[in-house]
Amino acid sequence: MIKKILLFTYPFLIIFLFLYSLTQIDLNLFLFKFDAWVNFQRFFQNIGYFQRPLSAYIYISILILLFVSYIGFLYLVQKNKIKQSEIWKLIIFSAVLLTFSYNAFSYDLFNYIFDAKIITHYGQNPYFHRALDFPGDPMLNFMHWTHRTYPYGPSWLALTIPLSFFGFNFFLPTILMFKALAASCFLGTAYFIGKILDKTDKKNKLFGLAFFALNPLVLMEGLVSAHLDIVMAFFGVWAFYLLFNKKYIASLLSLIFSAGIKFVTVVLLPLFLFRIFSVSKKKLSFEKISIVSVLLMTIAIVASSLRTNFQPWYLLYALPYVSFISRRYYVFIPSVVLSFSSLLIYIPYLYSGNWDPPIPTILFWITALGILSSILIVSIRYKMVK
Repeated sequence: MIKKILLFTYPFLIIFLFLYSLTQIDLNLFLFKFDAWVNFQRFFQNIGYFQRPLSAYIYISILILLFVSYIGFLYLVQKNKIKQSEIWKLIIFSAVLLTFSYNAFSYDLFNYIFDAKIITHYGQNPYFHRALDFPGDPMLNFMHWTHRTYPYGPSWLALTIPLSFFGFNFFLPTILMFKALAASCFLGTAYFIGKILDKTDKKNKLFGLAFFALNPLVLMEGLVSAHLDIVMAFFGVWAFYLLFNKKYIASLLSLIFSAGIKFVTVVLLPLFLFRIFSVSKKKLSFEKISIVSVLLMTIAIVASSLRTNFQPWYLLYALPYVSFISRRYYVFIPSVVLSFSSLLIYIPYLYSGNWDPPIPTILFWITALGILSSILIVSIRYKMVK
């Protein structure tokens, strides 16, 4: 009964998430300009911008239902009551539909597009030029962070310049190609997680796959907002796959390419080198490497948060590697609790329409309570196990 309910309702939740993303379309942006679409878009924008309490309540409802479904699917996997093919159908459906969603929770996607556009359209270097240097560009009407220069690595430009070039400076096809890149890397990450676990921990393969690919935070930050972190994660996980298949040169190249997107995965390089060049007959076990990887990526999350502020998509640094050991309660509980609490960060903005005080204080306490709740629940679970 639980399985039938979840399999029936989950696609509708993804559809609701897709529709909700339309409520956040910038008021200065029209994806299409024919009357039927304009009226359709304005209906959703009216909810997002002019009925903010309703918008916040809808978001909370979708968020809670997604996490209830997420826990339900993990329960079914644990009890061997759901097939791998059924999980993959849900994953693929989510990836395809959310490719067409609006990047509701972040404007970063527009910056990615403009960074590549500086090269393909304006013939300038984005490391030295910013969006504000091109005041006549129509994208400036709905962009944020127009004052910053390009902050990422060359690998991201290598991936995005072709997309910008073949977009021919048309906004809609370009944004769809960027979203498709994120969706492809999401599917690729899920695929390699399954392949790695099939080789190293076959009994928990499906749990690790579902743990990552059905996580609402991964769906929202990796597919809806299409943060480049999901692309970085793909090449990092691919590097793991190559490492455990003893394709060491290809593994290092993939890891370096991943680090060339956002630099974060460079923290894994010493671990890879130790695994490759270890003179010990018995290499580090997969579980130990996974635990160390999670610890290193957690440090990267903390460092990034201290440098600026904590952002929900930072969890994409660690979640792919957590999936390798997700059956361990001491990583499973914090991952789920923090995924949920991190997505609560958007509620004050959705409700009020700004980030002004006292919202920063509220966000601090949301994050702090998420961390404290994780520690408390893990401690209780530890006492029970002991």
